[in-house]
Amino acid sequence: MKTVKYLTLTVLLLQSFVFASSADYPKNIILIIVDGGGINHINAADYYTDGKKGSQLYEKFPVKLSVTTYPAGGSYDPKKAEEDFGYVKSGYTDSAAAATALATGVKTNNGSLGIDTDENIVEKCEKLGMSTGVITTVPLSHATPAGFVAHKHSRYGYEDIANEMINESALEVIFGCGNPLFDDSGKKLSKPGELKYVGGRQTWNSLIEGSAGSDADGDGIADKWTLIQSKQDFINLADGQTPKRVIGVAQAAETLQEKRSGKSSVPFDAPLNKNVPNLAEMTKAALNVLDNDHDGFFIMIEAGAVDWASHWNNSARMIEEMIDFDGAADAVINWVETKSDWDNTLVIITADHQTGYLTGPKSDKNKATVVKNSGKRKMPKMKWHSHDHINAPVFLFAKGQGSELFARQIKGKDPVYGSYIDNTDIPKVLFTILEQKTSAQK
Repeated sequence: MKTVKYLTLTVLLLQSFVFASSADYPKNIILIIVDGGGINHINAADYYTDGKKGSQLYEKFPVKLSVTTYPAGGSYDPKKAEEDFGYVKSGYTDSAAAATALATGVKTNNGSLGIDTDENIVEKCEKLGMSTGVITTVPLSHATPAGFVAHKHSRYGYEDIANEMINESALEVIFGCGNPLFDDSGKKLSKPGELKYVGGRQTWNSLIEGSAGSDADGDGIADKWTLIQSKQDFINLADGQTPKRVIGVAQAAETLQEKRSGKSSVPFDAPLNKNVPNLAEMTKAALNVLDNDHDGFFIMIEAGAVDWASHWNNSARMIEEMIDFDGAADAVINWVETKSDWDNTLVIITADHQTGYLTGPKSDKNKATVVKNSGKRKMPKMKWHSHDHINAPVFLFAKGQGSELFARQIKGKDPVYGSYIDNTDIPKVLFTILEQKTSAQK
């Protein structure tokens, strides 16, 4: 009987050790990127939807930092930014270099994707048996999703990038726009339009036929993509059984909503494209596909059209896109709290860069002010100073297992944005987590 008791005690101790070890790193990693977003973008949407700032669930995350975003060869000087209003108008990153930094921990030149580095986070996760996915509200082969998958010298070779993502990667989920059968308002075209975002005619036809897709799990057998397109397809995928690999090409040419017809002076005054899902619906579908993997998953979720609206200084459409992002963030948080937990999932919310140099209404060359509240469902008072990106820090909110590691990367304190890390520090933290996971598996 003693032997049995000792064996039982040993098993219990081993189980406790495994449990304690597994608690040192998250099973799932969810990275949300608000392309072009800054803290004023967040505040503007908060004021419009709730009449006060700080109203979103993610704004209450325990880890709140700022992030510098400059590309290879660049820098950011908080003192110069404070003294010179125009300082941040130069030296900024583009989305390709920023996505590369966020995916690899290595700075690269503007326009490049995954260059000067051997491996990105998607590839590292796949080696650990994790499922991976990228989803966006803009074309699926655009710079941000591409930066987590492709290795190309130019971000503009959309057809080649799409083919690398569809026919060569081990991704399990790809969601985005770029549908050649529909225009920007979701109206069906009489004949196929632009095919570059989906890899050209041959790849598109292969997706429709169900024959596209390479070996994703290393067993030597091709893993074909299941193609979905309609809004209902995405909604249906949010619950129940799912295919192994899903590519969702929403019924819109370039953006889910931002480029739809109609002029907007306030959010949602132009009819929405009703053929497409919102980012929350995309997110729910993607999570339901990826969470089948007992090894966990990594997903990058991009609110990509915040950038597009900000380039045009379109305040109403920018707020629409921020509200869409807020809904996706809520969907992620709800998934964690109902389908997982904060011990097993790490959620990071950040931006690749700011776009539009958005400030309050009375900013001038001497001082940048903050966006002003006008009350719920009223357009906040704001002012744009650029149609391009700027080299100012962006936000970072994090919660879950491993989130405390970001504070160890602090590089300094900005008088406006507070304590900051660099964008390359985000994947470095994630790589540390993955190394812990690798060690635990040995």
